[in-house]
Amino acid sequence: MPFVIYTSPNYTENAVRFIRTLTRLGDVRLGLISQEPRDWLPADIKVKLTDFQQVEDLYNFQQVEAAAKLLAGRQGKIHRIFGAVEQAQIPVAQVRESLGIEGMDVETAHNFRDKSRMKNLLRAAGLPCARHQMVTDKASAFAFAEVVGYPLVVKPPDGAASQSTYKANHTEDLEKALSLIPPKPSRPVLLEEFITGDEFSFDTFSLDGKSAFYSLTHYFPNPLEAMREPWIQWQVLLPREVEDPFYDDIKAAAFKTLDVLGMKTGMSHLEWFRRKDGSIAVSEVAARPPGAQITTLISRANDFDSVAAWARMMIFGEFPTVERKYAVGAAYLRGQGTGKVQEVLGLEQVQREVGHLICDAQIPKKGQEKSLSYEGEGYVILRHPETAVVKEALSRVVSTVRVILG
Repeated sequence: MPFVIYTSPNYTENAVRFIRTLTRLGDVRLGLISQEPRDWLPADIKVKLTDFQQVEDLYNFQQVEAAAKLLAGRQGKIHRIFGAVEQAQIPVAQVRESLGIEGMDVETAHNFRDKSRMKNLLRAAGLPCARHQMVTDKASAFAFAEVVGYPLVVKPPDGAASQSTYKANHTEDLEKALSLIPPKPSRPVLLEEFITGDEFSFDTFSLDGKSAFYSLTHYFPNPLEAMREPWIQWQVLLPREVEDPFYDDIKAAAFKTLDVLGMKTGMSHLEWFRRKDGSIAVSEVAARPPGAQITTLISRANDFDSVAAWARMMIFGEFPTVERKYAVGAAYLRGQGTGKVQEVLGLEQVQREVGHLICDAQIPKKGQEKSLSYEGEGYVILRHPETAVVKEALSRVVSTVRVILG
């Protein structure tokens, strides 16, 4: 059986889910590189790992390379090395090149990680995306604002999942954002025009440079707005009508984007906007599975395990035949105020009204710490063959359930 290495900096709930899926493949010997000790893993995972190596910093190429060499010395040739964390994509790609392991190369990893470089490539290819500029000081930031106007998005060029991302509606906002992530020659900051409209994702399984399967989700509202307004109960809807002609423009743009950036085999998470005039704009793309339970939505919409399918595609270059069966949506349960979870109200009413649509749920527990993410402390996932039914049910959940903090 092939020896495969998975990389994960720590054991978040999502990371454990991915690692457990890999241990259940059956025809793979699995090695794990992590910053956390093996003993912190659940018992069912520990016993199925073929080997393990701990590192201090998973984002350090030399440390990951040294760990991979130790694992190879004990287990033999490394067939594949990969992971789902965006910030680790470049060091893992460097290990591939150093040790001659098949997979995404360093140049392609940089295309996905450096958002300024990405947008330069997309604009050069005629793809629609936001105007942007890397700035190394406040003067150039304000000069860009003078040309483009407000609002602007301010973020690090290698950010992920809206981390350290700010919206500047005017000069004072820009000044505040630049004080939080100060630009300097050694650490420039990316400024973009703020695109208004509906925000979506476009998620693709690519195999040998072609789409093996794709899906999309609609955000209600966009994540940046959800981060800015703590009262918002975020929703994500995956419509059943993914192949509707309404999405032909983004489908063409997404596939061209992946081609321009150099995607061969892997899963990608592309975020995009549809403006009020109907035109589209690509926001950015990550060469990894999506977060925010979107892999679960894809699985439930099509009745297959999307994480296992991604893993088998990465390892063996195969992908199953998939049938689109349902619309699916996630309502994120987000507490108001500060403190820990005291109680959750409205669950009985939701169960009565839409309980037959619920396929997954994680209910906030009493004593649970408030989440720092717009995803909140829990979620409810619903599915039905009709998209309109799911959309209405999501609205009922977020208008009914209340997570009380204190």
